[in-house]
Amino acid sequence: MHIECYAAYDAGKPLEKFRYEPKLLGPWEIEVEVTYCGICHSDIHLIDDDWGISSYPLVPGHEIIGTVTAKGKSVNVLKRSNRVGIGWQCGACMTCEYCLSGRENLCPKKKATCVDQYGGFAQSVRVDSRFAFRLPEELDSESAGPLLCGGITVYSPLRIYGVTAPMKVGVIGIGGLGHFALQFARAFGCEVTAFSSTPEKEKEALKLGAHRFIPSKDTHALRKAKNSLDFIISTVFVDLDWERYLTILKPGGKLCFVGAPENPILVPAHQLIVSQKSVCGSNTGSLHMIREMLDFSARHGITAQTEIMPMSDVNKAIQKVRDNKARYRIVLKN
Repeated sequence: MHIECYAAYDAGKPLEKFRYEPKLLGPWEIEVEVTYCGICHSDIHLIDDDWGISSYPLVPGHEIIGTVTAKGKSVNVLKRSNRVGIGWQCGACMTCEYCLSGRENLCPKKKATCVDQYGGFAQSVRVDSRFAFRLPEELDSESAGPLLCGGITVYSPLRIYGVTAPMKVGVIGIGGLGHFALQFARAFGCEVTAFSSTPEKEKEALKLGAHRFIPSKDTHALRKAKNSLDFIISTVFVDLDWERYLTILKPGGKLCFVGAPENPILVPAHQLIVSQKSVCGSNTGSLHMIREMLDFSARHGITAQTEIMPMSDVNKAIQKVRDNKARYRIVLKN
């Protein structure tokens, strides 16, 4: 049996049709018929080999929604016909100190969907069943996929770093990650401030959950915000005046990066020392955290804003993401 998909045959090239013969289904593996798959900026980085980890042909796609069609002999939690979601991580050793303590996302031998195996721009995909998640009925298949990557990427640090209802939270960048962060922080009961270089996004940011909006190019407004926030999460991939954002934090505040700027982050040590501020980061999330995030999203009506395009238009969809014209996630449909 062959699996039909779309692959980049070289760095930066348009995707072309590709097919491969999968290995025999392992004892913990499942096969999932893909119904929807979101496009993430990480897919673009992998297509272009920006991180130097890509191998070709490369089948992108790690925001996968589909139906279980086959399972290995050790799989007892999932059944055929179950609707599941698959995100960035698709495997771990399950025996190291991180896996045994419920931090599988930190496993030194963790495996990534569409890096260590073929991804979800495909007819179907095979994956370790322990990294496939039953979806709450309240979540629509069309918009649930991005929660498995963009959603957990911003939910996890809010939980790990102890963000709670009385706190004041800032979100830098209102895009694929930021539009989730606004929703989660508001649902946590926080006072939420959105920062964006695009003033036209103010109305939408307020609709997504922000209580106030600050244009990030307005230096006067940034100065007025000094010492006003407990936690700032940066979702952008560009270089900003990070010292300025440190001044916006209250003493003891945290500046957390989930988007990786192009250049090293330079901050003055005296701000960290005198006011006990800190700079931190976060990747995706553990298996437990992803399940919690999905349940939280279903309970609070948190979902991706998506534009659905047919899988056959994959290159048009990718170009739209490259041009930053996605508002806020493009999802491919089989």
